[in-house]
Amino acid sequence: MNNAAWLDETKSFRERAEALVGEMTLEEKVFQTLFNAPAIERLGVPAYNYWNEALHGVARAGVATVFPQAIGLAASFDEKMISEVADIISTEARGKFNMQRDFGDTDIYKGLTFWSPNVNIFRDPRWGRGHETFGEDPFLSGKLGVSFIRGMQGNDDKYMKVAACAKHFAVHSGPEDQRHRFNAVVSKQDLRETYLPAFQACVTEGHVEAVMGAYNRTNGEACCGSKTLLRDILRGEWGFDGHVTSDCWALRDFHEFHMVTKNQEETVALAMNSGCDLNCGDMYVHLLQAVRDGLVEESTIDRAVTRLFTTRMKLGLFDRKGEVPFDAISYASVDTAESRAKNREVSRKTVVLLKNERKILPLNTERYHTIGVIGPNADNRKALVGNYEGTSSEYVTVLQGIREAVGDRARIVYSEGCHLFKDRVQGLGRPNDRAAEVRAVADMSDIVIAVMGLDPGLEGEEGDQGNEFASGDKPDCSLPGLQETILKELVDCGKPVVLVLLGGSALAVSWEDEHIPAILDAWYPGAQGGRAVADILFGKANPEGKLPVTFYRTNEELPDFTDYSMKGRTYRYMKNEALYPFGYGLSYSEILPLQASVTGSVSEGVTCSATLMNIGSFDGAQTVQVYVKSPLAGAPNAQLKGLKKVYTERAKQVEVSISLAPEAFGVYNENGERVLVPGEYEVYVGISQPDARSCKLLGVAPKRFVLRYDGAECKI
Repeated sequence: MNNAAWLDETKSFRERAEALVGEMTLEEKVFQTLFNAPAIERLGVPAYNYWNEALHGVARAGVATVFPQAIGLAASFDEKMISEVADIISTEARGKFNMQRDFGDTDIYKGLTFWSPNVNIFRDPRWGRGHETFGEDPFLSGKLGVSFIRGMQGNDDKYMKVAACAKHFAVHSGPEDQRHRFNAVVSKQDLRETYLPAFQACVTEGHVEAVMGAYNRTNGEACCGSKTLLRDILRGEWGFDGHVTSDCWALRDFHEFHMVTKNQEETVALAMNSGCDLNCGDMYVHLLQAVRDGLVEESTIDRAVTRLFTTRMKLGLFDRKGEVPFDAISYASVDTAESRAKNREVSRKTVVLLKNERKILPLNTERYHTIGVIGPNADNRKALVGNYEGTSSEYVTVLQGIREAVGDRARIVYSEGCHLFKDRVQGLGRPNDRAAEVRAVADMSDIVIAVMGLDPGLEGEEGDQGNEFASGDKPDCSLPGLQETILKELVDCGKPVVLVLLGGSALAVSWEDEHIPAILDAWYPGAQGGRAVADILFGKANPEGKLPVTFYRTNEELPDFTDYSMKGRTYRYMKNEALYPFGYGLSYSEILPLQASVTGSVSEGVTCSATLMNIGSFDGAQTVQVYVKSPLAGAPNAQLKGLKKVYTERAKQVEVSISLAPEAFGVYNENGERVLVPGEYEVYVGISQPDARSCKLLGVAPKRFVLRYDGAECKI
């Protein structure tokens, strides 16, 4: 066996995989297409389970660093930081894997193939799984997805650190309760302009090892068996050479709900022939009969299994222990003091300051001797972590973080205030059964910190345990339960109120914006989130997050949830004024562009330069954002095409340069072709998008430049 061709390290990984597959029987090959692939003892092939998760930390397999949820990571607008987070995740993944392998543990969530990141577009704030994504913008989602993948897969010349997976391909963002039968109808223009770019970036720039298909149909084709998506686009246009996995038990939907096939054999034939290599589920056992019936060629299964073993070869799973550099990573690398400190730092960078009237923040404990902390999320662990989470060795809620930060300099008085979504805390109590306590705490306090919002029991994946609305989607964007009632009572008390929102999606907090002087959005801030929020509240850190999603004013302005047309959705297509726009976020310092310039041409690319000055009293960070508006009729509003996070000390300047390739000016026409058209292209360089609401909230507008393209219309 030691002389077997698949163990010959002088051969390429694919050659070794082909040699191994060539020794297998049909039955052995078929069972290797299941996510829980069994051992083949006669060939020395160990059992392997492909199903593992690492959305914001190694998940579902014991202790690991639990970083902020993906939507919070996106709010950092920081590619470098995302890559650093992913590198820590992959280090812990290797440390846990090496330990588990030593003890013969090959269970689910114990492998090195991680089904992350989720780069679906968060097109509607009601979607329960939106907090798993990097937000509503294709460009930002692609950039952050690529950074995450690179941090996960590593930069070794030979081996992958772990294998990442871009999901869910494609055109998938709810509704959750219909996903097994839903047909997402989308135009060629929206498909190419909105739903595919992040996946394309993950494949062509990030070189992601795996792609996961979605549950739904897209334009009538089941995504996990779609010729258009899997064969024509993914492998044909983009040249993807990794493996494709189905979502879990998605294949049975083909014949049970989508009705695109008649039975199990037709289902597995459609999926396998379309290029779905791995089945999360058990449907692929029917491949044996499908081959006997002539529905699938054995060579097609050979190709799929070769792809799967190529991934395992790249991970070094068939090489001698010690030959792979990542074998040296021990379990001691998991949940270290350094990773906890990094987690706190990362969490700080995700917090978005939405409002800071009269500069009430940061809070000075010399001014406030009694601080009230009120709200159902103040001491809610679930609201720290979101979903697809690991287990932290320490959870620090916002209440705990505030207590640590204040110490004995002020008294902290606490009330839950209300249930997160019900009308009473105690089942036998009357509605609003904490009203008296809320009033008492407010009356005692010099200032009140209200911690409200959501938790993953209110927004998540269909079937998640404890989901209040069954499907996982939100019915609307309002604060649930009595939260707004409690906030109104607090405002009526006459004490200053600071609102901290925890949650994974946009909330319609128009009343709060009008009546509460300071508002922070901390998302699901991770296991160290309470300390990070306190760092922001008391000025130990300067907020630098930007919104990766639009906050709408009302629920009524949202299009129908099942309508996948982008018309009226997200900052790129909306006509109404946002409450808080995509790309917006305040700082304790004014870090403003003094000047900007654009050189170059549409057809050859441009360089955007800016000089920023920190005129505030805090060191801080700012995200320079570049937006482009095409003259093509029906094109999106000005959309993000460049960004760079920069740090500057107070009273200091910093120079920024961002390059845009000609592709940044192209938009997709009705035929799904990316084109340049003659006319004037607007380029905006600043710290926000160029909409009127952003300019009003920030007090500064991006610099506008007009570039003319006089050439003929052309595809790019």
